[in-house]
Amino acid sequence: MQQVNIRVPGSCGELLQGSIDHQNFLISCPINLYSQVSANFTAGKKRVIINKNNSSTESTFKTEFAVKKLLDHYSFKQKSIKININSQLITGIGMASSTADISAALAAVMLLLKNKVDFKLLKKICLKLEPTDGVFLNGIRFFDHLQGKQNYFIAEAPELDILLLKEKGTVDSLKFNQSEKLAALNKSKEKNTRKSLQLIKKGLKNKNYQLLGSGTILSGLAHQRILYKENLNRLLELVEGQSQIYGVNIAHSGTITGVLVSQDFAAEDLLKKIKSETELEYLQRVKIISGGIERRDQFGTSTWRKIN
Repeated sequence: MQQVNIRVPGSCGELLQGSIDHQNFLISCPINLYSQVSANFTAGKKRVIINKNNSSTESTFKTEFAVKKLLDHYSFKQKSIKININSQLITGIGMASSTADISAALAAVMLLLKNKVDFKLLKKICLKLEPTDGVFLNGIRFFDHLQGKQNYFIAEAPELDILLLKEKGTVDSLKFNQSEKLAALNKSKEKNTRKSLQLIKKGLKNKNYQLLGSGTILSGLAHQRILYKENLNRLLELVEGQSQIYGVNIAHSGTITGVLVSQDFAAEDLLKKIKSETELEYLQRVKIISGGIERRDQFGTSTWRKIN
């Protein structure tokens, strides 16, 4: 039985999100946690069967809707398609879980039917459904998460780890991005967004992690008027001046926060302070990686390889 295996990374929020000259965008922050999808044909009339390990009804519905849109585009009616989703991502906190599920499922079905991925079509379907992260695209990206009008590669991932922390609660990113006040609020922080963009791009391209962290901190603080994080200021006090800690980044439409650290940073003492002096929940330590869709063949090597 032919089966396609795909994975797409999630994210630790974004390095930056906002607007400049009415152009909405984010800079992706992919991490080494994934939504892994397998797709294969199965017997029966045309239908889409989706099984997901940490089932979210909304995410499953969106993925099914996206795949049906794809099948309609290809006028495919011959067989049913079964999709299994095994996700390491938490929904509703800013880990791009929905983007990872949907893009991985679409890529898997495209490969099953056409043996290639049409990235333009994939992006179009994703954006029609919801605000979309750039994690399915190669590298660290500048990406218009609402309309896809701008999209470009900035750099490969920095060699950094992230300590994943979580504020209480969840955020509906679709409702957040549909707020009538959001455009004006983004406009009010545009000066800081411009400065943050300059620092992050220069930091990524030159592997200057102090500049990168300065840019992500500036973005996080500027965003406090839009989606306040109760523990952010105290967290910044705890990490300030510590060697091998480069900054903090946030989910601009979620509750996750990341501490950017060197790969050999000993985190135990810092995590004890965070636990005792904030209400942040520590999730785990991850690596920043370059985004992109990866495929593993059913037979032979177990190595994942980029397809874009």
